[in-house]
Formats: sequence, C-alpha cells, structure tokens
Amino acid sequence: RPKLSKGGTTALVDPTEYRSLVGSLRYLVHTRPDISFAVGMVSRFMEKPRQEHLAAVKHLLRYIAGTVEYGLVYPKLSGVDNSLTGYSDSDLGGDVDDRKSTSGIIYFLGTKAVAWQSQKQKVVALSSCEAEYIAGAGAACQAVWLTRLLKDVTGEAPQAPRLKMDNMSAIALSKNPVLHDRSKHIDTKYHFIRECVDKGDLLLEFASSQEQLADLMKKALGRSRFCELREKIGVVNLG
Repeated sequence: RPKLSKGGTTALVDPTEYRSLVGSLRYLVHTRPDISFAVGMVSRFMEKPRQEHLAAVKHLLRYIAGTVEYGLVYPKLSGVDNSLTGYSDSDLGGDVDDRKSTSGIIYFLGTKAVAWQSQKQKVVALSSCEAEYIAGAGAACQAVWLTRLLKDVTGEAPQAPRLKMDNMSAIALSKNPVLHDRSKHIDTKYHFIRECVDKGDLLLEFASSQEQLADLMKKALGRSRFCELREKIGVVNLG
C-alpha cells in the first residue's frame, strides 16, 4: 500500500464524518497500543480528508472488527515488580509531505505495557541518529513522569527506568556530547535526555532491531512481524 499524502488525487470526503471516526479511534488507542501508529497516521488528514484517507480508516476498522476480543491483560501477581522499562524508536523522514520522522515509545511496568505513544516529530531530522535522539528525548520525559507517578502511588522512590534504543550513535550522543558536529544544530530542548542520563534518572541500553518493541509504533509492518510484536507487548486474545 503506498504511503498516504495530503496532496492526494482522489475526491474529498465529508470532514465531519472523518473526524468523528478518527476521534473514536483515538479513544480506542488508550487500550489498544497495536493501533497507535495507524491512528496517528490517519489523524494527519483531518483538515481535508480524501477517499484514500477514508479507505485507510475503513481498513483499520475492519482490523479492529476482526480483533475485537483482543486487549491488554493485567493479572494479579503475588510479587510486586515496579521496574520501568521503555523502548524508543524512530523512522527517518517517513512523512512524504514534510519529511518529518515518527517517534515510537512504549513503557512497561514489570512486563505489562502501561504507556505508549506514536507521534510525528516537530522538526525535520537530518540523520537517523538525530531522529532516534529526538525520540529518546520524548521517552525521557515519559520516564520522568512515570517515575513521579509511581512514587506518588507506592510511596517509595522506584529504581531508575531503563530505556532501550537500537541506535548506538544516539546512545553515545545521549551519554557524552562527543559528536558535536552532528548535534550542534539540534534544539536545546531535545538534550533533556542527556541531562536525565547525567543525573542517573535514566539508564540507556542497546536493543537490536529485532528486540525493539517500539518498532510497532513508528511504521507499518508486515503481517508476521506485526503479530509477533503485538503479542510481545501484551495485546492478546481475551476470548
């Protein structure tokens, strides 16, 4: 399927109906992380939706109808595992209109997914390292928020979250500003991840592309890979 674009050649459709459908889907994302990327993609065309955009929404609705019994499970456990583990990933220039990248972030409390995000980045990244670094900065913000929330709920300060990235250059840039020529143009706000690492509030780890669970949040995947990651993040058949 070709990538969707704002400048399509098909006829315009009723924007009110389109926004209503997408709005309902965005509500569903709160319990179905497997559709985060798809819903984020169709949300980009709310201003002037076309037939091809509506067709993508209907395709997504057919998938949901076929997996209506799927969802996340949070079983009651005997032991308490309050460790936070996150995954952040990014494509490079995936949006065909403005060449901005998409960040994918997912966090697990123990082994269960508790927070996820698929969002187009605000700036155009000039390299995969920069795109991954920006995604990591967003994941660092999520880590700080989740850590504070967990502390408020449990009354105890949790251990520093672990964030897994699959780009060694982005990890090196986060730990040490050695790649100055590649990072001096990056907006200061994205260096927040470096501050978190320096303070010990976030631990960075490398995860291979095969182990990268946030891959589901940044791009469209083939059926087998999609089903594999869907199961790994905990979306299973509850029937």
